[in-house]
Amino acid sequence: MEARGAELLPVSYFHVVFTLPALLADIAYQNKRVIYNLLMKASAEAMQTIAADPKHLGARIGITSVLHTLLLTAPPTGARRRVENAQCKMTHHPHVHMIAPGGGLSPDGKRWVPCRKGFFLPVRVLSKLFRRLFLEKLSVAHKAGKLHFHGRHAHLSDTRAFKAYLRPVRRRKWFVYAKRPFAGPKAVLAYLSRYTHRVAISNRRLIKADVNGVMFKVKNYRLEGTARYTTMTLGPHEFIRRFLIHVLPKGLHRIRHYGLFANGSRADNLARMRALLNVTGHNIEDGHGSEAQSQDADVLAQACPCCGGTLRIIEVFEAGQQPRTPMAPERIDSS
Repeated sequence: MEARGAELLPVSYFHVVFTLPALLADIAYQNKRVIYNLLMKASAEAMQTIAADPKHLGARIGITSVLHTLLLTAPPTGARRRVENAQCKMTHHPHVHMIAPGGGLSPDGKRWVPCRKGFFLPVRVLSKLFRRLFLEKLSVAHKAGKLHFHGRHAHLSDTRAFKAYLRPVRRRKWFVYAKRPFAGPKAVLAYLSRYTHRVAISNRRLIKADVNGVMFKVKNYRLEGTARYTTMTLGPHEFIRRFLIHVLPKGLHRIRHYGLFANGSRADNLARMRALLNVTGHNIEDGHGSEAQSQDADVLAQACPCCGGTLRIIEVFEAGQQPRTPMAPERIDSS
């Protein structure tokens, strides 16, 4: 959280969630490494492809992506029925949370391209492309023999049976959810950081455990008020089974960075974006070195319309938030 917080840009951030349908979640449990990788790659590719389309944003974007296998907060209204009480039951619900700045670099890297106010990318378009990309990659993995099936899914090793199994999800709407964080990007970073090193349940939710079962606190999203919070008891073996569902394969990275935030070029891209955001109209290829940029980073291109003096950035803060040091009334009047 501290490392990513230091890289935040002075723009609006959006929180985007990609979720696998229940039928695919069932086979993902038996193929965690392959399908979790496909989930993260397909969702990131969908985001970058739609963002690069001139009809939508026309820019290269940066993404921080975190894999979750358990529902941790109340689902949006449109998806509530499909994932009802997933947290309470500790059931398998693989999905990806993303944080992305509301804009990106132009294809030539010379300017910052902002998104429309309060709107990032069309979720319906993202949903359709995500569905196509994931199913294409999944079919390739099946053809290459990378998927393994057991129990009631053993018959899916057959190509025809696998295609028939996927037929319903090809027609169904896939769930993609996007919104601007109301409390600013740091609130989403705080949310994600709470769960990056947690598996299925936190210690504070555990009440007691004995030979008869494990009792723990649960939350029923269908109820309101104090009735929402209750308890559940599972037998020891069933509790362990559900807990182990959410243990990731060894070496699998649940936090990944894509696009402008990819590890190999993140520092350079961040420096470029900061220069473009802090200095309106500044040309990054005008021959000025990094020293000149650092000296002029707080200077705006235009003069004050009242006194003709140089305008300087004294603070950058989110829309709807108050500045840390409000200006004195006489300074507000004079500006």
